[in-house]
Amino acid sequence: MTPFLIDDTDVQQAFAAHLRRLRRQAKLSRDALAERSGVPASTIKKFELTGQISFRQLLLLWQSLDDLRRLYALTRHSPDQAEMPSSIDEVLSDDL
Repeated sequence: MTPFLIDDTDVQQAFAAHLRRLRRQAKLSRDALAERSGVPASTIKKFELTGQISFRQLLLLWQSLDDLRRLYALTRHSPDQAEMPSSIDEVLSDDL
């Protein structure tokens, strides 16, 4: 099994792509989303192109386009959920 390694840029780009897709599905322009969310249209454009945005502004956009409970659920630990490795040593160990 080949490990799937991601970094912070990958995650930023994934969030940007997800919210851009939702904005387009909702047939919202950046200006309309800016009005709805309180995040400036120029910030939305920068986010969609680079993935860079403040956490607060990400939450405002997410709230305007998706359900915040879905994002919040990522912070809840389920006892059934397998622990992800926290180091390269754990990835390389025979325990996985």
